[in-house]
Amino acid sequence: MIIRQRTINKPVSLSGKGLHTGMPATITFKQAPPNHGFVFKRVDLKGENTIKADVDFVVDTSRGTTIEHKGVKVHTIEHVLAALVGAELDNVLIEIDGPEVPIMDGSSSAFIDAFYESGIIEQEAIRHYIKLSGDISHYDAEKNVQMKATPSDEYRVNVTIDYDSNVLGKQEASLKNISEFNKEIGQARTFCFLHEIEGLVKKNLIKGGDLENAIVVVEKKPDQETLAKLNKLFDRVDVKVNKEGYLNNTELRYDNEPARHKLLDVVGDLALIGSPVKAHITGSRPGHSTNVAFAKKIKTMIKEMKNGKMAPFYDPNTPPVYDIRQIERILPHKYPFLLVDKIIEITDHSVVGVKNVTFNENFFMGHFPGNPVMPGVLQIEAMAQTGGLLVMSTIEDPEHWDTYFLKIDNARFKNKVIPGDTLIMKLELLSPIRRGICEMHGKIYVGNKIVTEADLVAQIVRKQPV
Repeated sequence: MIIRQRTINKPVSLSGKGLHTGMPATITFKQAPPNHGFVFKRVDLKGENTIKADVDFVVDTSRGTTIEHKGVKVHTIEHVLAALVGAELDNVLIEIDGPEVPIMDGSSSAFIDAFYESGIIEQEAIRHYIKLSGDISHYDAEKNVQMKATPSDEYRVNVTIDYDSNVLGKQEASLKNISEFNKEIGQARTFCFLHEIEGLVKKNLIKGGDLENAIVVVEKKPDQETLAKLNKLFDRVDVKVNKEGYLNNTELRYDNEPARHKLLDVVGDLALIGSPVKAHITGSRPGHSTNVAFAKKIKTMIKEMKNGKMAPFYDPNTPPVYDIRQIERILPHKYPFLLVDKIIEITDHSVVGVKNVTFNENFFMGHFPGNPVMPGVLQIEAMAQTGGLLVMSTIEDPEHWDTYFLKIDNARFKNKVIPGDTLIMKLELLSPIRRGICEMHGKIYVGNKIVTEADLVAQIVRKQPV
């Protein structure tokens, strides 16, 4: 199924104070064009004042995630990024008139409500999901944190926390589908331990923290001197702790709200990869620094895949974008010259197809029958058919058009293709399709090994009535 990119319908704003800077700010979300992504704009600054939400721009992870580019800095972005992902948005311009995203109530809830108040609309561009080519793990021995991403047909997250706390105990939280984010995760508030507060204040943090935007976990009932300090810090007179638990007896929104908030942070920090990922993410005791380090690992794998160093991920259990019956209706080719079995990924600029090579292929009867090798020209033909499906996906009546070769350049056959091989064919546009002419670069992989590549030029022509 093809899924389109999404943005918001009209501008919507929220105001509040930053958790760590304590500075007031208004954040305004605006519609953005396809393939724009999430971009922050500091409207209180002149000159180059935009910064893309990208893991390469992270400069600090002290109790929050901060990005900076060319002197433009935005603090504590994780909750708003989690809300954008949770609302399944792709392209939003985020204008802010201060250095830090407003903390609101300490969760993503206010941001998600704002997006739905604005309205969410589909765009013409196809959403491009990142499918991992294998498992990715990250372990921080010093912090005893472990993260892992496993290829999956959905974006799922499981988080476990254990702070040796009598109040919290060991907690787990899970997100089975991103559509559940708002209800199950988005309302979970940030938290800290009472014994951490003094240290955070000394580090010049939590200037905007109060009991309306954070949960404070109390392991031991504090003495009167400590309570007096807390009243002064929060500018209140009613700070109290009747027993171990939560400052001012805060009622939790979920039994495992701290674990759910840690999951929220994972979703927000991993949004810095830049594209939605189809993977099962698991984390044990995750924090911002490890989330960001893990996001960088995933982005590195994605770069290797895009640079052709790794084949696109193929899970035969995942339903294809086009199966063989749909392909047969779209392409003019029929047996024995239909050489693509399924399409597993398609965007507005690339397509990935699969061809299973068996000993029963008719061409093996005469092509090295004693040592069967798939002819290179048929590998090129299989690539061309895969690319043809990308072109056909851009027109409304593909059954009325045919695709013809105009040119093949730079064809290279690097390894043999034999019965039992599964060909993963990736075609990418070299330039926009104009007047029905399409230029593409194609690669065929067996495993992570490139076996064939070439530059192809083809043209679609309307069928003539018979």
